[in-house]
Amino acid sequence: MQRDPPAMFIADSLGLDFINSIATPVDTPVDWIADGDGLLRWLVQAKLVPSDVLDELKARAKPGELDDVAGQARDLREWFRGFVRKHMGKPLQPKALKDLEPLNRLLESDQAFSRIAPYHHDDHDGFALERIRRWHSARSLLLPIGEAMARVVCEESFSDIKACESPTCTLMFADHTRARARRWCSMAICGNRAKQAAHRSRMKGQG
Repeated sequence: MQRDPPAMFIADSLGLDFINSIATPVDTPVDWIADGDGLLRWLVQAKLVPSDVLDELKARAKPGELDDVAGQARDLREWFRGFVRKHMGKPLQPKALKDLEPLNRLLESDQAFSRIAPYHHDDHDGFALERIRRWHSARSLLLPIGEAMARVVCEESFSDIKACESPTCTLMFADHTRARARRWCSMAICGNRAKQAAHRSRMKGQG
């Protein structure tokens, strides 16, 4: 069986990259979280969950449990896609908080805590406060995804969130360019296609 190509991280925002975890990079649609194994691979590539945690959760998961969580992740992805599309292109208003209830319910289920741990830096030993998450079940894999989406809401300007201008592309991104002039998900993909199409159109007109 042919494995999917590496996931795409082109949005300059991990929460938007999660929305982009289903796309059509060439001709055939690819869903990187189509099943439980796909979800684990995407989380590894996104560097959201330590590999040892994923191995442990996979080892103790019940049959079909990770596939069920992947289904919940896909539902979460499409809900967030709808939220972002509804509010993108303009400042996010306080009334949008009501629409965020599903995300807040997910975040409220977290079992995380802080603890003091040894810290070594530049030949100096000391202590640091580190945050630890209890990975109590396979469903807890949704929590770092939820945090990534929450960062989109709290840290990104929704005025700068855009959809790729290619009519066949579904990818979204945060435009962090100085002039806010980014038009394509990637110049190597849709930008290049648009340049080629424009060139063909000019040649046809000259002919």
